[in-house]
Amino acid sequence: MTPSKKLPPRLKRADSFLGIHFDFHAGDDCKTIGKTVTPKMIQNIIDQVHPDYIQCDCKGHPGFSSYPTKVGYPAPGFVKDQLRIWRNVTARNGVALFMHYSGVWDTKALKHHPSWARVDENGKRDPNNASVFGPYVDELLIPQFKELSDVYGVDGVWIDGDCWATCQDYHKNIIKAFQQKTGIRNIPKKPTDPHFFEFTEFCRQGFRDYVNHYVTEMHKHNPDFQIASNWSYTSFMPEPVNIDVDFISGDYPLVNSVNAARFEARAIAPQGKPWDLMAWSFGSRWKEGCFTTKTIPQLQQEAAIVLATGGGFQAYFQQNRDGSIAPWQMKLMAETAKFCRDRQKLCHHAKAVPQIALLNSAHAFYRNNIRVFSPWEGILESIRGILISLLDSQNSVEVLSEHHLENTIDQYPLLILPETNCLAAKTKKQIIKYVENGGKLLLIGPASAKLFKKEIGVKFLGKPEERIQWIEHNDWLAGLKTESQYVKLQPHTKALGKIYPQNNNIGPYYPAASVRKLGKGKIAAIYLNLGQCYERRRTTIARDFLNHVVSQLFTNPIVQVTGSHYVDVNVNTINGKLAVNLINTAGPHSDENVYSFDDIPALGPLEINIRYPRKPNKVTIQPQNRKLRHTYTKGKIQLTLPKLKIHSIITVE
Repeated sequence: MTPSKKLPPRLKRADSFLGIHFDFHAGDDCKTIGKTVTPKMIQNIIDQVHPDYIQCDCKGHPGFSSYPTKVGYPAPGFVKDQLRIWRNVTARNGVALFMHYSGVWDTKALKHHPSWARVDENGKRDPNNASVFGPYVDELLIPQFKELSDVYGVDGVWIDGDCWATCQDYHKNIIKAFQQKTGIRNIPKKPTDPHFFEFTEFCRQGFRDYVNHYVTEMHKHNPDFQIASNWSYTSFMPEPVNIDVDFISGDYPLVNSVNAARFEARAIAPQGKPWDLMAWSFGSRWKEGCFTTKTIPQLQQEAAIVLATGGGFQAYFQQNRDGSIAPWQMKLMAETAKFCRDRQKLCHHAKAVPQIALLNSAHAFYRNNIRVFSPWEGILESIRGILISLLDSQNSVEVLSEHHLENTIDQYPLLILPETNCLAAKTKKQIIKYVENGGKLLLIGPASAKLFKKEIGVKFLGKPEERIQWIEHNDWLAGLKTESQYVKLQPHTKALGKIYPQNNNIGPYYPAASVRKLGKGKIAAIYLNLGQCYERRRTTIARDFLNHVVSQLFTNPIVQVTGSHYVDVNVNTINGKLAVNLINTAGPHSDENVYSFDDIPALGPLEINIRYPRKPNKVTIQPQNRKLRHTYTKGKIQLTLPKLKIHSIITVE
C-alpha cells in the first residue's frame, strides 16, 4: 500500500486571523446538492483569498443536513458529497474547515420529535426551537458533531441559532424544577408578572448547562475539536466566559454594519478568548431578499473596525442551493483579505490601552431584557449611541462589563455609566471607592444619576419625563426629544450646559449636567438620555456637549486627533509598541437606503498629538512602513497626517 501524503498543518482558531464563511441553510428544495461543487471551485477560493480557515454549511435553521449524514436528517437529494470535497481541498492546502451548524433552531428535528421542542407560555410546542433542557443535545447535536469530527475530520463548529434563539421554556418538568429550586409557585408568563426575571434566569442557566455539556463531551471525544456558540459571551451575553468554548464569534448585521461592528468588537475584545467578527458581504433590508454585493472599500472599512480592536475578521457569502458558490464574488474577498493581511502584524491580538471605560452592565442587561439572551429591540440602543458619540469625538473607548472592572477599574482615567437603571450593590460600592481614590465618573441619563443621587450633589425637581427641549453648548442650541430630569444644584456642585424649553437661549433654563469633587476624584452627571438621542436623532451639539463634559473629567488622553469627526481612534499596544489606529468612518454606511457604496472620502489633514514618556526612536505610518515627520516637546509627539484613506496605524517605538 502506498503511504498517504502527509498533510500540511492547519492553524488553530486561536491563532487564526482571516476566514471566509459560506452557508445556505438547506431545505426541502435542495435535491441536487453537490452537483456543481468541484475541487477546482474551492481551490480557486483558497488561491485568491488565502484564508486561515473556511466555514461552510452542514446544517441550517430548517434542520436539513447539507451532507449525507447518517445520524441526522439529510436534505432530499445529493449528486455528490459536497462536504467531503470541501474537507479534502482545505486539508490539502493546510486550511482549517469549520462547520456552520444551527443548534437550538432546528425545525426538521422537531417535526420528527415534537417532544424535543421547548414549550411556550401558552403551553404550545415551539415548531422551530429545541429545549435546552431536553434530549436534543444528546440525541442529535452531539452525535452529529462526533460524525463531523470522526467521519469528515472537520476542525470544529460555528454554532448558529444558539443563544439568540433560546427562549423561556414552560415544559412541565422545567416548571417543576424551577418551583423546587426557588420555592416560587406562580409561574410568570409575561414580563410584567412577578418573578419573570427569576424564571428567565433559570432558563439562562439551562442554556449555559446545555453549552457546557456539549463542549465538555466533544472535548473529551476529540480535544482538537474547536467550538464557538455564535454570539455567546458577546453583547448578547455580557458575562464571564465560564465554559471552555474555543473562540467567540458573531455575525453583525448586513445594514448599519460599521456602527454595529464599532460596538460589538469592543464588547467582545475584553473577554480574554480568541475572537472574530463576521461581516455580511451583501447589503439589503432584512428579509427583503434583494441582496447586493458590497464594494471593496465598503467591506474593507468594516474589516478595519474589527482589526483595530485586535480581533480576527471573516465575511459571509451565500452558497447556492447545491452548495456551490458564485466565483465572481471572490474578487471582493481577495482584495479585502489583502487589506487585512497588510495590517495583521500590528493589529491581531493587540491590547487596548486603558482610557475611557464604558460600562455595559450585565446586571442591568439581564434585568431589563425580556428575552433569554438575544437583546430585545432598544435595550442596547443607549449604550451604542453613547459609544458612537464618544468615538465621533475621537475618544479611545473600551466597552466593559462588571467582571472586567473587578481588578482593573483603577487603570481607567474615566468610567462612564450610560443610561443604566440598576446596579448591584457591590458594583456601586466599588465605583464609589474608585472615585474617592481619584477616579472620574460620568453618569448619563436620569436613571444613572438617580443611582448616585447622594453623591452627585443635586436636588431632583419632580420626576423625569420625555420632553422636547433644547440643549445649549457654545451659544448654539439643538433640539432633543428624550427623557430628562430637572435638578437644583447644591453647594460645591458646578453646572455644565443648559436645557431650555424652547429654541431660544433667552429665558429660564435648567442645568444639563453637573460636576463635583468626591474624595480625590470627580463625579459628573448629565440629566438627559443622550445615547438614545444619538442613535435616533443625531446632532452635532449633543455630540460636542458630551465631549465637553468628558473633557472636564478626562484632561490628559494619550492621543488627541483633530481635523475630522469621521475618525475612530483606537490606542493599542502590540509587541512592545504603541499602535494608534485611525479608521475613516465617513460614507453612507448607516443609511438603510444605501445597499452598496464605493466612495469613502479621504480625510485630512489630521493634527495628532501623542503623549509619550520619552523622545521616540521612530514614528511610522503603517502599513506603508514610512517614517513620519514629527516634533517632540513637553512629553508629546506632534505630527500632521496629510491624508487618511480607510485605515492607518501610527506606531511609536
